[in-house]
Amino acid sequence: MSKYDIIVLGSGPGGYVTAIRASQLGFKTAVVEKESLGGVCLNWGCIPTKALLKSAQVFEYLKHAEDYGLKVSGAEHDFGAVVKRSRGVAEGMSNGVKFLMKKNKIDVIEGFGTLKTGKKIDVDGTIYSADHIIIATGARSRELPSLPQDGKKVIGYREAMTLEKQPKKMIVVGSGAIGVEFAYFYNSLGTDVTIVEYLDKIVPVEDDDVSKQLERSFKKSGIKIMTSAEVTSVDTSGSGVKATVKTKKGEEVLEADIVLSAVGIKSNIENIGLEDVGIAVDRDKILVNDFYQTNIPGYYAIGDVTPGQALAHVASAEGILCVEKIAGQHVEALDYGNIPGCTYCSPEIASVGLTEAQAKEQGLDVKIGKFPFSASGKASASGAKDGFVKVIFDAKYGEWLGCHMIGAGVTDMIAEAVLGRKLETTGHEVLKTVHPHPTMSEAVMEAVAAAYDEVIHL
Repeated sequence: MSKYDIIVLGSGPGGYVTAIRASQLGFKTAVVEKESLGGVCLNWGCIPTKALLKSAQVFEYLKHAEDYGLKVSGAEHDFGAVVKRSRGVAEGMSNGVKFLMKKNKIDVIEGFGTLKTGKKIDVDGTIYSADHIIIATGARSRELPSLPQDGKKVIGYREAMTLEKQPKKMIVVGSGAIGVEFAYFYNSLGTDVTIVEYLDKIVPVEDDDVSKQLERSFKKSGIKIMTSAEVTSVDTSGSGVKATVKTKKGEEVLEADIVLSAVGIKSNIENIGLEDVGIAVDRDKILVNDFYQTNIPGYYAIGDVTPGQALAHVASAEGILCVEKIAGQHVEALDYGNIPGCTYCSPEIASVGLTEAQAKEQGLDVKIGKFPFSASGKASASGAKDGFVKVIFDAKYGEWLGCHMIGAGVTDMIAEAVLGRKLETTGHEVLKTVHPHPTMSEAVMEAVAAAYDEVIHL
């Protein structure tokens, strides 16, 4: 029986990062993976979807070349080639993780791992033991009883990335990040897309102003949007699929080639031995303390299987913190109130901290500033005037409570707000920090200036 200091179960962005940090700290480390190194994120999520979205963006540039004084004739897309490129990007990233495992002398154990008592893991009949076992098994597409996935006409995100043929009509159920990203991708390539959202706005976790702006941008692109609507049943008996949608006005039947179910995720906690070991679970999540220890000594859990935000960068941060605590380092608990969220449709969305509604619900006296990209020189020159930056500050102390962006490239801009909040900066400090011109990022400074009635360019 092989013995390790740390065994990580799962090699997604939580698992493989955890394993590398553990190895850096001098631990003899192994990672168990049943499929491909990099997990869903590298192989079926974050990375290949961004490759698809980039192809869609380039195609949109070609379609609108005349807006930039250019002439392009006969621009076409090859759906199969777009999908092939995406898979190639994913394969390259997974191979990169293989290299990192080898570089850091981490043993990769291929197979399905099942937890055992006594800090052991059974991988397809072979037993391994460790002083510390870290569960990082991630999540998968959640299925609704009214929307069972058959992988052909009713699909999840995984199938949506590898369809052999582009559908003429698609219904996207759910308007979180996965839903709106695929809605944008397929619409850009010419698919007739309808979004069905159960709540009263799309991207419902975002600030109300962001949701309204994305709805305007999507409708301008030809995407149909149904909010306060629910798919109650689907009929796949014909050549396509018929979805019965319940709305405030009554029932409506939508016809399409494919229905994409994007209604959230389900933690991968079944059949991995949690019950045998006695690890506590509540509402589909493994219960952990601030340093990711479960109720059973020697067993830890990070990432999508725990109650924190189900985001790749959260899983990575949790894993690093977990092994540094094991190593005896002084570490601070993760601040889940300062986690950035990014959505890569077009226009992009990025946010951190409280929304305006949340701040007011807490009874806070706030200053709010908003700067539209339509007033930005860089955005105008780039032909990307949709969207804005919105900032929320505590009126008394100047604390940066929240930042919400929608527009071109904002997922690369949000880190300024995350760092500023981490360093407890104030509105006046941001305002007096010189931002480069012309850039999209100077809209952050302008939004802060608007909050303090000092805006120049609006």
